[in-house]
Amino acid sequence: MTAAEPDIDAFTRPYWDAAAEGHLLLRRCRACARPHHYPREFCPYCWSEDVHWVRASGRATLYTWSVVHRNDLPPFGDRVPYVAAVVDLAEGPRMMTEIVDCEEAVLRIGMPLTATFRREGEGPAVPVFRTVQLSGATQS
Repeated sequence: MTAAEPDIDAFTRPYWDAAAEGHLLLRRCRACARPHHYPREFCPYCWSEDVHWVRASGRATLYTWSVVHRNDLPPFGDRVPYVAAVVDLAEGPRMMTEIVDCEEAVLRIGMPLTATFRREGEGPAVPVFRTVQLSGATQS
């Protein structure tokens, strides 16, 4: 494991296993029915410990972004420039992520996005997002 790889333990294993299969998971509270992300063993809204994994749709909208031109930490230095972003998942939670396969000039707050997964070498599959292709239109 490198410094940039997540610490996968028994609690987060379902999240990373689902990501390896191309699925994004969230935690949902059975007491108040609210989903949350990042995964926690309790609900951050009502503090209930009755939470479980649910599959997210993978749909999101762009909340904000920044283009990173300099990052000396591996493996990010090899990716610059890249788009660091915060997205609003269709289910409600916000998520920090990266936008891939999209030129900065195309990005717009509120634009529809869809989850995809990046795997580097033997590392875990990590959720990232790309623009939604609308009506056969191609966005780069």
